[in-house]
Amino acid sequence: MAALIAENFRFLSLFFKSKDVMIFNGLVALGTVGSEELFSVVAFNCPCSPARNYIYGLAAIGVPALALFLIGVVWNNHTWNLVAECHKRGTKNFSAAATFLLFGSIMGRASVAPITWSVISLLRGEAYICALSEFVKPSSLDKFPSDYGAEVLAKFPCRDVPANLTKFRDEVTRRLRYESQLFGWLLIGIVAVLVFLTKCLKHCCSPLSYRQEAYWAQYRSNEDKLFRRTAEVHSRILAAKNVKQFFGFVALDKEEKELVQEFPVEGVQPSPQWNAITGVYIYRENKGFPLYSRLHKWAKGVEGNGPTPEGHELLFLAS
Repeated sequence: MAALIAENFRFLSLFFKSKDVMIFNGLVALGTVGSEELFSVVAFNCPCSPARNYIYGLAAIGVPALALFLIGVVWNNHTWNLVAECHKRGTKNFSAAATFLLFGSIMGRASVAPITWSVISLLRGEAYICALSEFVKPSSLDKFPSDYGAEVLAKFPCRDVPANLTKFRDEVTRRLRYESQLFGWLLIGIVAVLVFLTKCLKHCCSPLSYRQEAYWAQYRSNEDKLFRRTAEVHSRILAAKNVKQFFGFVALDKEEKELVQEFPVEGVQPSPQWNAITGVYIYRENKGFPLYSRLHKWAKGVEGNGPTPEGHELLFLAS
């Protein structure tokens, strides 16, 4: 039983640590749905006042979506690889297609959460009803009293209306909810079509077979894991040497002592090496042999990052 439980926990750990784009995007979308539900229950309160409703309703949809988009851009590795690339080498090595694909990758990944937020907000309808209730034309409502105008319509989302206007409030709410949900479903359909076309375009334009793309993804994931793990150990050993040199001794636990003895660190990597393995990388080939990352290219001693006669640029960016 204990082994079975441990195996299940190991599976869940691997699942949530997966770099697969679909799984990552799904988790982001689920987190956004939960956040939107919490926001609607706890924080959303329509002011039910002319001129304020419109601003508040749009802000309830747009401001969180903008914040989620910026967070997605900041968390994307491509963003900082692009910054490093522009700072160190500029964009002269990128073709127009490669630049477009790079920005498309960043924007697309960052758009998952804000689009999910917008869709859920539209399907719920509260923000849309709050924003547009005052703009409903009284003439479009059958037998609506002429004594009332936008001020009363703005109060419809709060249900704070005279009894003789209850049926009109229900009709306005139903009409606006219909429009809101229609826009939400249309947004879902448009996004689904765009994702489908993007996937088809990527596979049609890719110079690699499906199996080689899968291998490349595995290589990038393994290289990243090993690099991070090795960098953590290297930095710990280097820090231990420097602390020992300053104090004359260093307080290490048993595991750290074993690391220091097993992996002697003589020095640090010079800045040119760090610069060579940092930045944006798009699939290249050197004399027909694939180069799967900047680290791979550096290890093979290949100079430059510009297209070569036998090189290829793939619609799949290395992280």
